[in-house]
Amino acid sequence: MKVVLFNPRSNASGKRVLPFSLLALGAVLEGRHQYAIVDGNVETDPLRLLREHISAGAGVLAVTAMPGPQLAAAVHASSTLKREFPRLISVWGGYFPTEHPQVCLRASHVDYVVRGHGEEPLLRLLEALESGAGPPPAAGLAWREGDGFRQGAVAPVPDPQELPPFPFHRLDAPAYVRRTFLGRRTLGYHSSYGCPFTCNFCGVVSLTGARWRAQSAGRVAAAVRDYVGAWGVDAVEMYDNNFFTAEERAGEFADRIRPLGIAWWGEGRIDTLLKYRPATWTSLRASGLRMVFLGAESGSAETLRRMDKGGTLRPGMALELAALLRGQGIVPEFSFVVGNPPEPEEDTALTLDLVSRIKRAHPAAEIILYHYTPVPVPGALLDAARAGGFRFPETLDDWVSGRWQRLALRRGEGLPWLRRGWRERVRDFERVLNAYHPTSTDPRLTGWRRRVLRAASAWRYHSGVYRFPLELRALQRAFRYQRPETAGF
Repeated sequence: MKVVLFNPRSNASGKRVLPFSLLALGAVLEGRHQYAIVDGNVETDPLRLLREHISAGAGVLAVTAMPGPQLAAAVHASSTLKREFPRLISVWGGYFPTEHPQVCLRASHVDYVVRGHGEEPLLRLLEALESGAGPPPAAGLAWREGDGFRQGAVAPVPDPQELPPFPFHRLDAPAYVRRTFLGRRTLGYHSSYGCPFTCNFCGVVSLTGARWRAQSAGRVAAAVRDYVGAWGVDAVEMYDNNFFTAEERAGEFADRIRPLGIAWWGEGRIDTLLKYRPATWTSLRASGLRMVFLGAESGSAETLRRMDKGGTLRPGMALELAALLRGQGIVPEFSFVVGNPPEPEEDTALTLDLVSRIKRAHPAAEIILYHYTPVPVPGALLDAARAGGFRFPETLDDWVSGRWQRLALRRGEGLPWLRRGWRERVRDFERVLNAYHPTSTDPRLTGWRRRVLRAASAWRYHSGVYRFPLELRALQRAFRYQRPETAGF
């Protein structure tokens, strides 16, 4: 059976990121089923290509979707194609369908949902469709049945070490190479699945159930060597949810890629990295590690407890790691979630104070502020949000409405437990912070622009007068300032 794998457009910045979720599916389909990949972040007219593949015999459309712009693009494409090709079988997978399977199946243009990793469930479904049998009772599959729904458990996390290599030949891989602050020719890689923690504000928990499985350090290093040899790559972004989970693996990978002379970036956890030995940090620094993304989350110890941050993370650890990384010459990229219920203003005040202290400890540290938006992971945060009047939409039409599209971007609009004006206060702080400490991840932000922003914001930053920074807003618009959380590197 012929399948077309579709990655709907997920960003407005023009950033091209290899669609590893579809490459993983393609790897297990190779030699078993005909398939094509259509990437909406690359193609100017993905609907035209999808129509061509379906007209040429593709009977299954497999769509990956996560909340936000990608969900809206997925709904548009899936509903349009289902009207034009009524016999087309539409299968949705990814973060959003895993968390909201019945919402997806209430839409007539979605026939099946894959919950969790899709490699095995999609194979089993295609076998059943080819044989004419009904849906198989495989883990990970959900579908409509009569007036109700059938769904099994979330599919288990596969071992990526045992899976075939990613079929980069199915895409124009060099088109994804781009200039970033890391290097002139940067490309991403995905070497592990999942995360071993259960933070209840994070959608990864729904997808992987606190499991972490990884390719070996040797296999990852070999892939990076291939990047350098085939496409002249000089920098790599590791898109893993938690690349640094295992110290031995991270250290071995660093030692193996050191001769390549590349720069690289990855995501880790503060309490894990604080346990790394000095020798491992020496290897990581020597291998070209330039920046680490870290979830500091909150300056409130009580909020961290409600988040279920493993019972070990404390606000002061972010300061400790910032000092350590400054000594190593590595930039930390700290992510915070502000406005957490039930005491959002106290939580935010403590968090912004911690941000200021981190900047004193490591002035080059990158700071990313997200506004808490619930995910359907049981825990104290979701309970507090519901007590404050929060409810998830029950239809795809509601999810792609303007209000919910803005909420999915985690900018804090319309949340019932937040008082009017809170969002503006956070935005004003963020604007002053970003002017006085401009991000290093925007290669277009030249030296003189940085100096102008810093000079214009200095009095506000040092006096703590953040309100109505209209002059900074005008400068940042004129310079087309890009925050890393909205534009990436």
